[in-house]
Amino acid sequence: MTPELHQHQFPNGLILLAEPMPHVQSAAFSVLIPAGAAFEPADRPGVAAMLGEWVTRGAGDRDSRELLGALDELGVSHAVGAQTLHASVSAAALGRNLLPALEIFADVLRHPRFEDEEVDSIRALCYQSLRSLEDDPGSKTITELRRRHFADPWGRSAIGTVEGVTAATPEDLRAHYRRTYRPDRAILGVAGAFDWDTLRDEVARLFADWEPGAEINVTERPAGPHRDHIAQETQQTQIALAFPTVAVAHPDYYRARATAAILGGYTSARLFTEVREKRGLCYSVFASYEAHKDRAAVICYAGTAPERAQQTLDVTLDELRRLAAEGIEADELDMMRAGLKSALIMQQESSMSRSASLAADWFHLGRVRPLDEVSAALDALTPADVSAFAARMELDAMTILTLGPDPLTLP
Repeated sequence: MTPELHQHQFPNGLILLAEPMPHVQSAAFSVLIPAGAAFEPADRPGVAAMLGEWVTRGAGDRDSRELLGALDELGVSHAVGAQTLHASVSAAALGRNLLPALEIFADVLRHPRFEDEEVDSIRALCYQSLRSLEDDPGSKTITELRRRHFADPWGRSAIGTVEGVTAATPEDLRAHYRRTYRPDRAILGVAGAFDWDTLRDEVARLFADWEPGAEINVTERPAGPHRDHIAQETQQTQIALAFPTVAVAHPDYYRARATAAILGGYTSARLFTEVREKRGLCYSVFASYEAHKDRAAVICYAGTAPERAQQTLDVTLDELRRLAAEGIEADELDMMRAGLKSALIMQQESSMSRSASLAADWFHLGRVRPLDEVSAALDALTPADVSAFAARMELDAMTILTLGPDPLTLP
C-alpha cells in the first residue's frame, strides 16, 4: 500500500513534506538548504563546512553546551553539515520528542549566536578533516576526480582547502549565512510517528516568518583536465574515472541506475567479478551513480598495487566497452532489481532514511516518488532497453585520474 504523503508550501517558499509511518515509534526530519560549497566565494573554499559547524555552537537562548545538553535530554541523534550543493540538518528521536527537537533546530538555522571565539576551534577541526583526506588516498582521488569532471562549482568538495579555511574570517562566515540560509529554496522532510496538523502548525510557528533572500547567481566554469595524475608516494595506485549519464528527472533514469549497478554496484557485478575475483588485480573496485539536479555521472574506482595498476585500468575500460557493445543478461538485471528493492524496503523501515529521501526527491523532481512507483519502474526494465541505454554511454567524455608513485598510460 502506498503510504500517505502530506505536503505544504509556506508563503516564504519553505517546502514541508511529511510521511507518517504507523509501524514506528520514532520520527525524523531532514532539512536541505542550498548553502553548500557550490555557493561559496571562489577564494574561500571551506566556508560552507565551517558555517555548518558554527551554527551548532550556540543558538537562541542556549550556548553551545546548553544546546547539546538539550538535544541529549531529548535523546536526539543528529547531524549538521555541508555538501557540494546543500547545508543539511538531520535529526531523529522518539515521536513525542519530534517537535521539541524541531524547535531547537529552528534556533540553529535562524538564530545562531555566531560567537567569534568559536571560529579558531572550528578551523582546527577543518584542518584535521583535510589532513584525514591526505591519509585516505582513495577518498582523495574520488574528491579530486569530481573536481575535474563536473564543471565548477558543481565538482567542489565541502571540505575546502587549507588556503580557504585559513583565510576565512568570522565575517566571511556570517556573509555566507546571510546569503544562503533562507527558506525560499529550503526543503523539510519529516517521516515517522507524528500528527500532520500539529506538525504543520508547529512548522508554521517556527519558520513562517523567516524572510526569503535574493536570487543567488552561479557562474559555471569548465572543469578539467580530463586526463591527470597526482604524484604521491603511496603503497597503492588509485584509479578513478567518471563519465556523464542522465540526471534523476530524465526518462532514462532507471536505465542509468541499472547500468551503473550492473557495472559495479554489488559484489557480483562485472567489475568486481572481472577485476577482483577472476584476475585478483585489486581488493576494492566499484561503480556508483552520482547526481546533481541537472547532471549526473557514473564514477568507477579501484585501488591496487602499482605493478598491477595499468592492467587494472585496462580491464576496467574493457569492461565498460563490453557493457556498451554486448549489453546485459537477464540474470544481471534480476540481481540488480533484487538489490535495489531490498534497499528500498530497508529505507522504508527507517524514519531517518525516509525523511532524507523525501527531501532529496523534491529537490531532484519537485515531487516525491511513492515506493510503489519506484518498484514498478524497476519491474518494467528489460534487458533490451538497459542494453540499448548502455550502448549510448558517453565513454568518449570520460575523465580519468590516477594517484600514486607513477603515472599510467591513459587512453
